Amino acid sequence: MAQSTHTHHINWHEAGDETVTTVRDLLRLDTRNPPGNEGRAADYLRVLFEAEGIPGDIVGPSNDRGTFIARLKGDGSAPPLLLMSHTDVVAVEPERWTHDPFSGDIADGFLYGRGALDMKQMVAMEAMTMLLLKRDVIYMAAADEECGGHAGAGWVVAHRPELIQAEFALNEGGGSGFEINGHRYYPVQTAEKGTVRFRLRTHGRPGHGSVPHDENAILTLATLLAKCTPDLLPVHFTATLRGYITGIARVQPPDIAQALQAVLADETTADAAVDRLPLEKALKERLHAMLRNTVTPTMLKAGSQINVIPSEAEAFIDGRHLPGWTPALFLEEIRSVLGSEGEITFLDPSSPLEADLQSPLFQSIKDVLKEHDPEAAAVPFLLTGGTDAKHVTKLGTKVYGFVPGLYAGEGEGRRVHSHDERVSVRSLHWGVRVLYEVVERFASVQSVY
Repeated sequence: MAQSTHTHHINWHEAGDETVTTVRDLLRLDTRNPPGNEGRAADYLRVLFEAEGIPGDIVGPSNDRGTFIARLKGDGSAPPLLLMSHTDVVAVEPERWTHDPFSGDIADGFLYGRGALDMKQMVAMEAMTMLLLKRDVIYMAAADEECGGHAGAGWVVAHRPELIQAEFALNEGGGSGFEINGHRYYPVQTAEKGTVRFRLRTHGRPGHGSVPHDENAILTLATLLAKCTPDLLPVHFTATLRGYITGIARVQPPDIAQALQAVLADETTADAAVDRLPLEKALKERLHAMLRNTVTPTMLKAGSQINVIPSEAEAFIDGRHLPGWTPALFLEEIRSVLGSEGEITFLDPSSPLEADLQSPLFQSIKDVLKEHDPEAAAVPFLLTGGTDAKHVTKLGTKVYGFVPGLYAGEGEGRRVHSHDERVSVRSLHWGVRVLYEVVERFASVQSVY
């Protein structure tokens, strides 16, 4: 490996090829969660790091649920930066793929495999960045993110927090380029919704199915669920949402820019303004979700026999709340629209987060992106889903989502958790250099203070 602390001395073609090789090796390790088996990836990474003289630890609740952590110690003049990733992946339906999801095949310039976008490409890019640097940086490739992180980052925070204590961290949740009307953007996740999933249970009078009555628990539940539309809860602007829309509008034609700014004019008219935007449906759906707390019914449970009216029915709701909200405030808002009917029981809620839009790390990201793609804009982004940031921020760490990747065409990002997940080889070559320069730039800035 051609290592150097100066980016202009690095052979970036060689570094890109090594990154591709590492991604392929990781994709060939079946780490579907459940059951996980992330120890396979942890063992691989430990060998990779030790070959470059960097020792690491594998920690976790068991050998097969290993999280790999390594650190390069600097001179102590500045707190370290944490490079976060996870090695587990979601389930696959191999018969629906054009390439074996665990083969690491390369075809037409793309590398195929479960985890190519979520997120073994970042595991590899962060590893390469770490191996090329001589700075105070911590590397964590965690287990179990896809199932809540309790056996991965959550376990580390609870049991070995000293291994990953850092002021700032880079994580998943942003970075992949996208285009609107020919203008290119790179989202940087500065905010993430919390989870307030809950069980909604209704009660009624049991009886024989041949004698219907109006105290049926299922009908009561159905009435409540019918209210759970995407726009059930009111709009609440966040700093990240404002920055996201303003950043997009800044380089759009005047008519579209005006339409985007109209979204921010008033919370009561924001939904209508989004509906009027001349943008694709998927983006407008995401904007509606970014504007509010959301509730989505995902599972139902009631009855045990077709001719028996059950005495209770329940639904499981995927609730997500915005930065600044607590479960108690969320419950108050839900009750204001659903009323008092039904029992609501929260299921393992997690806190939302929002990082500073003016931090030195965010500025380093913007500066490096401007150098590598001068016509593009970096914009703050609110992730409606969840990541391991919910665990790491408990240590006071400021987490930003940035997995640098080139725009590869409309719909490529929707391959995450879907069939034929893939990443372009060109994007990996570009991304590892951008990531390295962001980390190197940030570390240089921090050492000045």
